[in-house]
Order: sequence, then structure tokens, then C-alpha cells
Amino acid sequence: MLDPAEYDVHCFPDPLTGVQAAIAGGFDGILVDEAQASPGAWDILRQLKDANVPAQVIVLSPAGTIETAVAAIKEGAADYLKEPSTPQELHAILRRFEPPSATAADPQPEGLAGGASRGFEGILGRCPAMRDVFALIQRVAPTESTVLVCGESGTGKEMVARAIHRHSRRRDRPLLACDCTALAPTLLESELFGHVKGSFSGAIATKMGLFEVAHQGTLFLDEVANLSLETQGKLLRVLETRQVRKVGDTVERAVDIRLIATSNRNLAELVKAGAFRADLYYRLNVVPIWLPPLRDRHGDVPLLAIAFLQHFSRQMDADVVGFSPEAMHQLELHPWPGNVRELRNIVERVAVLYGGSRIELACLPWEVREAKAPASAVEVPCTWEELRLRKRQVSENLERRFLLAALDRCGHNVTQAAESVGMQRTNFHALLRSHGIKPEPRPRK
Repeated sequence: MLDPAEYDVHCFPDPLTGVQAAIAGGFDGILVDEAQASPGAWDILRQLKDANVPAQVIVLSPAGTIETAVAAIKEGAADYLKEPSTPQELHAILRRFEPPSATAADPQPEGLAGGASRGFEGILGRCPAMRDVFALIQRVAPTESTVLVCGESGTGKEMVARAIHRHSRRRDRPLLACDCTALAPTLLESELFGHVKGSFSGAIATKMGLFEVAHQGTLFLDEVANLSLETQGKLLRVLETRQVRKVGDTVERAVDIRLIATSNRNLAELVKAGAFRADLYYRLNVVPIWLPPLRDRHGDVPLLAIAFLQHFSRQMDADVVGFSPEAMHQLELHPWPGNVRELRNIVERVAVLYGGSRIELACLPWEVREAKAPASAVEVPCTWEELRLRKRQVSENLERRFLLAALDRCGHNVTQAAESVGMQRTNFHALLRSHGIKPEPRPRK
């Protein structure tokens, strides 16, 4: 019914595969067939909503009643269509949700990787905190303000720094990076400010520092908290005077750079402890950008995991279907102390070892398989909508764990599992379907 010349249509007979493709992004509209969907259409709508999928969802319903329409819209659908329908009816609904065409008066930001529905400049994320980060990058990038990017290791601070440079007025000039943890203080000063021949043992020639080489461009100082107090003082003078003097030299030279610094430690706390200069902190902290840890980015783990799996599958020329519901559930439970970097490495590992098939729970490393929901209280929601979402997430998580535990105790025998928890078999089976759990009979423990 949809003309290939007008629409690029992808069909997924397996709804779980379709949901994961939708989470990966790139779709403007999603049609969910209520009659064919297993798990149920409402469960699919909840998964898409929880993952912050921006595409408009239309439910195809054989009932077509007012009650069905209300239920669909309550669960996040944009509209519903009674089946069977005519091509004209389907086209009319889809046209209402077509994205506006890009025009010269409304250009898309440069370098959007995977579309705005996936993230920004290769940084994937749909959660509210990451959308705030993307907005802040676009706002601060065209300015000359110094930016301090803070966050735990593996959250993507360097990617943010590079995105700021690519959207700045200095994009055609160099972006030079310096890892403040890689060199001893003396060598680091030489790297930053340069040195003259004979200024210290081994200085066999005069060398330009990164401040001079990055003239009219951007200088990126990674993990600035590791600078010694002496180097901090020299850096502060350069930032205040915009003049740099090589080690062992008496002449100062003007430099024009835009500075971006990152830190995985709390600089304000280091200032209180006397380990970081307060005046340098205030000079660096003009525009702060905080990157949330992955454990606090609700709904982003499926997006990242699927995107990484697709990337590595293409590299290996493999056709990986995706993650099983149980495997994805454990990925979302894992606290990810190494953040996005850890997730990427684990997905690469399972893609290499198990490429060519669906990634099951048994394929994941033991630390992910053994992850459990945190026992401590979750952060208090700020709005009624956030409270409703959090309650639904907690309820669904508990319900899924309840089902899996019952199946595990009974060797995945549905009849025995239903009896053991005091439910009728038909109700227990319906609950399994709603969560996309397929019992796999095996010997009881």
C-alpha cells in the first residue's frame, strides 16, 4: 500500500527485532499491527516510549473502537487506524506525521550522525540530560568562551570537546589535544609552552608548544585536574595574558586560542582540598558541561548497545539479529562503572564471539549476567509524568524478574511455574507474552 518511490519501508515480522531497530533510530513513523504483535502492541508502545524513540507510532487495530483508540493514545501512540483500511486512509495518516523538509532557511546542524533522533555529532543519546548537553554544545560552540567538560571516565568528554570545535568559528583551524596525565610536569610544560634549545637536558632543538601550534584554533586539555600546582600557575598566566613563554626563554609571544578542558574529578572539591588553584578553576569554569554517567541515562543503554552491535556487525560482515529481551534487560540492570566505553567494549566482544545470531543472555560476560537492580531508593522524580514513568519501569522490571525466577525454579515448565506462584496457566502465559519471554524447557536445578 506504500509506494516505494515515496516511502522507504522496513518490515519486521518479529516485533522484538522491530523494536530494537526502532530504538536504533532513523525512522519517521512506526506501524504496529495489534493483531500480529507478540508481545502485545501496548507492550511495544511502552518499550518505544521508555527508550525515548521520537518516531510517530500508529496502531493498526482490527477492533477500531473508541476504547482501543483511547488505550493506544494513552500508551504513546500518535494515532490508530482500523483494519482493513484503504491506501488513501493510510497515506492520509502518514502525511500528517511527515517531518518538514529541510530548507536553506532551516538548515540541519552540521555533522549530525545518525539523525537528530539518535544523538548529536556521533554522541548517541535520547534521555533528557543528554538532550540538554546537545543544546548546550550548540549554544556555546559559536562563542569564544572557555568550556569545562566534567564527567566520569568513559562518558564521552573528548567527543563533546571535538563537537564544540566542529561547530565553532575556528572549525577550519586545528584542534590540538594534550593528555595532562601522560607526561611528567617538566615534559608537560615543554609540551604546552615549548622550549628553547639547551633549556634542559635533552633539549637539543627549539620546540614550539601546543599553545603556539594551536594559534587561532582550539586547545583541548584532557584531565586538567592532574596538572601540578606549579604548572597550574603557569597555565593561569597564559590564559590571563594570552602570552606564552617557552621554557628557558625570555620572550613572550601572543597566542589566540580557544580552550576546552575536561576532568573526571570534581574540581570544586579539589579546590577545597588545596589540590587545585581556585583562580584557575574560575578561569576554566566559564561554561561548565556535565556529562551524566550511563547508569543515570534512562533509556539510552538499548540505543547505544544496538548502535554498537550494528557497527561491529558491519565491520565483520555479519548479520546479527539483535539482543534477546533477557540480554537487553541485563544490559539495562548493569551499573556500567566504565560508562559508554565499557558498554562499547562488551558489545564488541560479544559481536566477535557470537556474531551471526541473536545475542542471548548466556553470551554476556558474567558481571553483566549477575547484575541486579539496586536496592537503594531511586532518585525522587521532579514531575508527575516522571513519577508515572518511573513507577511503570519499576513495576515492569519487578514483574519480569518475578516471571524469570518462577520459570527458573521450575525448569521453564510453564504449568508448574504458574502453579508455584498461584496463577492460572493462561494468565501466566499471557504475562510471559507481554514481556516477550519465551520459555525454554531445560533440566530443573
